[in-house]
Amino acid sequence: MLDTYREVVTPEGVVLQLRPAGPVPRALAWLIDVAIRIGIMMVAGMVFGVLGKAGMGFYLIALFLVWWFYPVVFEALWAGRTPGKRALNLRAISSNGGPLGWQAAFTRDLLRVVDMLPIFYATGLVSCLLDPWGRRLGDMVANTLVVHDAPPRGLMEATAATPIPLTVVLRQHEQAALIAFAERAPRQSPARRVELADLAEPLTGLRGEAGVHQLYGLANSLLGRNE
Repeated sequence: MLDTYREVVTPEGVVLQLRPAGPVPRALAWLIDVAIRIGIMMVAGMVFGVLGKAGMGFYLIALFLVWWFYPVVFEALWAGRTPGKRALNLRAISSNGGPLGWQAAFTRDLLRVVDMLPIFYATGLVSCLLDPWGRRLGDMVANTLVVHDAPPRGLMEATAATPIPLTVVLRQHEQAALIAFAERAPRQSPARRVELADLAEPLTGLRGEAGVHQLYGLANSLLGRNE
């Protein structure tokens, strides 16, 4: 469904289509990160265990730092991705499509304590289900968004189409419509994209799937993509 995509226009006038992640992939990414943190603390426990009572103090400090600052550091330094998010092809970004900064990373992750209430992330889950972009409260306050990082397979096939130079001059809104078709058609059913491509037969001179691929090529030419 195209209405699950959020369009953001950058200050440069570039339209970004963001695909917000739902609670299920986000929960799976979180579980992976929890498993990694548990593994880190098991290793830390063995290391600090040789220090006796003094080691317990170091262990508690390490527990606090790993549990609370693990996501902050990774998201701020690793383009909005923790290892769990990377494994699920997710990324935390600013709601305007920009990269995540330290302040936003601190805000969204430290507010997990609210999203965890009253138990098992119940508040965060309800927030994700009610918000059209799947945001928990920490995302709303930090003005961030978790999106799918990898484009759909069909979209990659569209961008890989051989660029075809335009032989006619298109007006600005016609160019925008052509680019929009190339971005959205891969997510539609084959019958629907063929139906739309057939409307452009005066431009492409083709119908059916041949017309679809012709439009992909024309759009890639407009976008300056190389073969």
